[in-house]
Amino acid sequence: MKELVCLSVFIILAAVFAVLMVVAGFICQYRQKCAVKETTYECGLNPASDSGMLFDVRYFNYAVMFLIFDIETIFLYPFAVFVNELGLFAIIEAFIFVALLLFGLFFAIKKKMLRWL
Repeated sequence: MKELVCLSVFIILAAVFAVLMVVAGFICQYRQKCAVKETTYECGLNPASDSGMLFDVRYFNYAVMFLIFDIETIFLYPFAVFVNELGLFAIIEAFIFVALLLFGLFFAIKKKMLRWL
């Protein structure tokens, strides 16, 4: 029971702190607008061109694939560290997890999402 009280106090204080930081940001914000403040900052130089650059949508596919396999590494590292202590069920679940990700990779390859041209 004591742990629940400590946890609830911690959650309440964290929520109050977050709300106070948002309110402080609104109170302390700079309210005057001028043309210099709204321009793109390029190391003290005048902007050479428009800051809105268009990127090819294929970059997004590569970024999503990178994130998927990056998250896979983050999830599988603790499993690899404690594989001796885990049972057969955890090993089977890890293989299912990797199989699902490989299915997604093969699906992306089949749909030719990873081809550049």
